[in-house]
Amino acid sequence: MRLTVVGCSGSYPGPDSPASCYLLEADHEGRTWRVLLDLGSGALGALHRYVDPLTIDAVFLSHLHADHCLDLCGYHVMRKYHPTGPQPRIGVWGPVGTADRVARAYDLPLDPGMTEEFDFHVWGAPVQMGPFTVEAVEVVHPVPAFSLRVTCGGRVLAYTGDSGPCDALGHAARGADLLLAEASFEEGTDNPADLHLTGRECGELASSAGVRQLVLTHVPPWHDPQVVLAEAKDVYDGPLALARAGDVYEFPAL
Repeated sequence: MRLTVVGCSGSYPGPDSPASCYLLEADHEGRTWRVLLDLGSGALGALHRYVDPLTIDAVFLSHLHADHCLDLCGYHVMRKYHPTGPQPRIGVWGPVGTADRVARAYDLPLDPGMTEEFDFHVWGAPVQMGPFTVEAVEVVHPVPAFSLRVTCGGRVLAYTGDSGPCDALGHAARGADLLLAEASFEEGTDNPADLHLTGRECGELASSAGVRQLVLTHVPPWHDPQVVLAEAKDVYDGPLALARAGDVYEFPAL
């Protein structure tokens, strides 16, 4: 399994990165399978740098805030009007109401909306897509939101999505080879409850869940990422990094 950070800026695209989007690739049964975790604002354009977007097999959405899902609108246009012709439908998994949310975002009638381009599914049982098994774990956020636990070749990638501290994050992250944890808040400020994590909370989660590597992501452009990195370093002594657009992480199969 290979992870490429397509976008990692928190809440909106920043000067150095689009909003949230992570590309996972793995070879299986004679071909390369590709899935996306989120497709936030600005991410579709950047995705072209790493792969032909028409080769994506599925999109997995953590929640329906614009910085995690809005470029599904542009992707709909690409798949519907591409010069080579309309593309086959691909699966999109997300919370209840995903199909209606993205149709309204592009000012489409809800029927058919984008259902001719995307086969929409609501999170439930774990999803098997080629070599990937994706488990969605509901977490706390102002809208229905899920952390995503991806298993492939015996390796585990855990992605917090957006969440305040909660027990469910520990379930999603347990024993992960890599934890992508959103660090939108800084310690010592009046942070709203049930919304985001601080760098320290990401580090505490990684330590308690026995995570092998921690990558901090979703830092808003108004924050200094070195601050949340230092917070995490105080409480987590494993390999630690800040996500950057274009970073690649390899997970050799066990």
